[in-house]
Amino acid sequence: MAQKIATRESYGNALAALGEKYDFVVLDADLAAATKTGIFKKKFPERFFDCGIAEGNMMTVAAGIATTGKPVFASTFAMFAAGRAFEQVRNSIAYPHLNVKIGATHAGITVGEDGATHQCLEDLGVMRTIPGMVVLNPADDVEARACVEWALNYVGPVYIRFGRLAVPVVFDDADYKFEFGKNLTVREGTDVTIMATGTMLYMAIEAAEKLAEEGISARVTNVHTIKPIDKDDIIEAAKTTGCIVTAEEHNILGGLGSAVAEVVCENCPVPVLRVGVEDKFGKSGKVPALLEAYGLTTENIVAKAKAAIAAKKN
Repeated sequence: MAQKIATRESYGNALAALGEKYDFVVLDADLAAATKTGIFKKKFPERFFDCGIAEGNMMTVAAGIATTGKPVFASTFAMFAAGRAFEQVRNSIAYPHLNVKIGATHAGITVGEDGATHQCLEDLGVMRTIPGMVVLNPADDVEARACVEWALNYVGPVYIRFGRLAVPVVFDDADYKFEFGKNLTVREGTDVTIMATGTMLYMAIEAAEKLAEEGISARVTNVHTIKPIDKDDIIEAAKTTGCIVTAEEHNILGGLGSAVAEVVCENCPVPVLRVGVEDKFGKSGKVPALLEAYGLTTENIVAKAKAAIAAKKN
């Protein structure tokens, strides 16, 4: 069985490791133990600042520090980064295109028992509407650490989405190379393309394996960069496999499914079916039960792939 690591752990470990090589500041909103920025705080206390439960203020502080020329990571739960602090992110960080990286942890429904108020299912949609904002959603530990280092070397605002739940490590650390704005094909196929982002990638791979047992060839694509979306790869997938299924731990409105559908509709119309939370709030519960209840499962991806293939033939 593959090793499992939560990408929020990867975030904290990456910050601590990068702190040895780069001069940057980390802010947190009284959640350092949960966001794992406490790992950085322990090593570099002089470069860590707890802004308290005041996320909007934290984003403004981050903007101010960035004007001095020093990169800043501002960290809190996705619900508070994209929700409570939206105005400050938009007006104080993105509008002047400042060098602030937003580390948004505890995204999606796998926050579990914390319930609807903390299960952010809208952040990808919200953040990708902000002009100039880069939006990244890494799938595993290896990719998450690579995203953090890339973001540190990019000049401009970046939103990086991390999860609470430990998920399988998909990539090999020695071989993986993060390419900004470029989808990564992890499995070749000819009948349908499954485009997955974040925590749904390992389920997409499982789905492709199940489909193969039935003689269905599924291409699996990892979409780590939600914005700017890789239009060329999406168009190629539409042309070569004739249908696409998207999979995301997010509302089907506004996130990966919407981004892919926009590109397909404008360039190469083919069936696009979406796996995600279908315009509902989350509920408090154990993660496996929530994933099943909201259709975020390998089995649902398989079913949508078959439906997409059937739609292609009609």
